[in-house]
Amino acid sequence: MELDAVLEDSCARDWQTVTPDSVDEVRFAVIGLGWFTKGRALPALEKSDRCEPSVLVSSSTEKAERVAADTEGAERGITYDEFHDGVARDAYDAVYIVTPNALHLEYVETATAFGKAVLCEKPMERDSERASELRDVAAAADVDLMIAYRMQTEPTVRRARELIAGGYIGDPMSVTGDMSQRLLDRVNPDPDQWRLNETLAGGGALFDIGIYPLNTARFLLEEDPIAVTGNVSSTHEAFDDVDETVAFSVEFPGEVYAQCYASHNARQSSGITVTGTAGQVRIEPAFFQDQARQLHISRGDSRASITVTAVDQMREEFDYFADRLRGAKPIGPDGDHGLVDMRAMEAVYEAAESDRWITVD
Repeated sequence: MELDAVLEDSCARDWQTVTPDSVDEVRFAVIGLGWFTKGRALPALEKSDRCEPSVLVSSSTEKAERVAADTEGAERGITYDEFHDGVARDAYDAVYIVTPNALHLEYVETATAFGKAVLCEKPMERDSERASELRDVAAAADVDLMIAYRMQTEPTVRRARELIAGGYIGDPMSVTGDMSQRLLDRVNPDPDQWRLNETLAGGGALFDIGIYPLNTARFLLEEDPIAVTGNVSSTHEAFDDVDETVAFSVEFPGEVYAQCYASHNARQSSGITVTGTAGQVRIEPAFFQDQARQLHISRGDSRASITVTAVDQMREEFDYFADRLRGAKPIGPDGDHGLVDMRAMEAVYEAAESDRWITVD
């Protein structure tokens, strides 16, 4: 395939099917107003010309109203109980769920009862049984459900996928991916935060950031895992309930293997590489939002590195979701897709306990 043709407009929205001025904006009820929502999601929704954060939902009226007052486009701030009671249900078209993992299901149940489309943060839930129930609830209500894998709308990742699918690197043979950060130093110093609570989170580094190389490998290869093995470890007392570090291998069809690593107590780093019979594609940095992406490409003796213009990953995700709601194309990644990750990650934990390869059902 022609490399120049793929990279000519590296930030092209190749998923777009409708223009913003031809359809109504998608009004969101945003459920959960933690640091990620306030720092990432709400600014993206404010900038979007396809979406609007019309209703904000939090644990207290005071917090919900305070954040709503500071958010352009927000009409109301309500509590979780008020959301379940149907307050302001006519003021939004879809919900964005960004609560602790173990609370996703209950908000999907309420949203689908109201006939509202759902954008649910990853991982889908705290375990695959609840994730399966979440998927089934949405299907029974015939509402659109998308799992928020923002890498799938990230332009650099999409260009890499296009190169791989077009045969630029030959047949894919292996993937390596990593994501690490010092959670307590850089994100949240509270040792009692929900991400370190197994009941609320379901898992530690694997569920929180290991899912990035896992799912991005799936997206780039356009394949699902067959089997996994791995190891987990924790050295800091804050990680007594959940894994601090995970290293795992994934077998894909055609004897393609991925080696993945994630840690909540290592220097911030992220990257993903796909090596084929004829070349290699690497994205580094890959997963953290504030960093400009570089796409490194090699084939034979040729080498190239392209710096891709930074985009707001959250806005790309929200705008894609709105495009699919207002257009005719099916939405994805859907609940079936998200459930594969849940089962694969649980298999990694099983493999770590048994020291063997585990088939992903």
